[in-house]
Amino acid sequence: MTPLEKILRRALKINGADYVLTISPQGLKLTLKKKRNGLELAWADLIDGEAALATALNASLGQLDSVPKENVARKSPPPRKAP
Repeated sequence: MTPLEKILRRALKINGADYVLTISPQGLKLTLKKKRNGLELAWADLIDGEAALATALNASLGQLDSVPKENVARKSPPPRKAP
């Protein structure tokens, strides 16, 4: 198995928005593309079972910037039927 010694960054598309997942020896970080602030999760928190609590707390504090409306894939409503 190869040890994780360097930072890895990968691009993701979630619900039409572009994100960057950063994996480091310290933990994970998910941010909107071209943004610095995001959701962070330390490996120790994941192992200790604190992951759900940490994620909920970060989300409630607005750690992840809101998704720009132009990046969200919208579903158009079904056409209306004439009476």
